Amino acid sequence: MAEVLLFHHAQGLTPGVTAFAGELRAAGHTVHTPDLYEGRTFSDLHEGVDFARQTGFEQILERGKLAAEDLPGRIVYAGFSLGGMPAQMLAQTRPGARGALLFHSAITPSEFGGDWPRDVPLQIHAMEKDEWFVSDIDAARELAGSADDGKLFLYPGDRHLFADSSLPDYDEPAAALLKRRVLEFLGRVAPV
Repeated sequence: MAEVLLFHHAQGLTPGVTAFAGELRAAGHTVHTPDLYEGRTFSDLHEGVDFARQTGFEQILERGKLAAEDLPGRIVYAGFSLGGMPAQMLAQTRPGARGALLFHSAITPSEFGGDWPRDVPLQIHAMEKDEWFVSDIDAARELAGSADDGKLFLYPGDRHLFADSSLPDYDEPAAALLKRRVLEFLGRVAPV
C-alpha cells in the first residue's frame, strides 16, 4: 500500500482532514498528517488564510519540508488548498516521489524552480466554479499536462473545501467521487 504525506488546508488540521486521512488508512495506506499551524484551527476560511499570511508562506513551506525530512522519498504527497503548496513543492523537488494529490489548488511549476517531473503521477481535484480555484485553473491545466499520468478533475459546483466533512462546504457526492478516484490512484502508485 502507499505511504502518504497529507497537508491540511488554511483552516488547519480539522476533524474533516483527520477523517479523510482515516478513510485512506482504513483502505490500508499509511498516512501522515503534520500540523502546519501548530495546533491552531479556524472556523472561517478567511481567518485561516490571514493566519497563513501572518505566519508567512515560506514558513508554511519550511514546515512542510521538515514534516517530510524523516520520511522515505518514495511517498505520495497530498494537500488540501494551502496544503497543496508544500505537497506540490515536495513532489516536484524531492527525489523519488510516487505521486501527488492536489485538492482545490495548483501552482505553476516554475514557482518551485522548474518543470514538473514527467514520471510523477498527479491528480488535481476542484470544483469548476470555486472562486478560490478559478485563478489556479490555468496552472492546474499546465501541471496536469506536464505529467505523463496527470489528471485534472473538475466537479460541478462552487464550493472550495468540499472534501472536508467537518466544514459547511462539504459536498458528500463530490467528496465520495474524489475519494474513489484517490483510492484508485493510490492503488496504482503503491509499491509492488
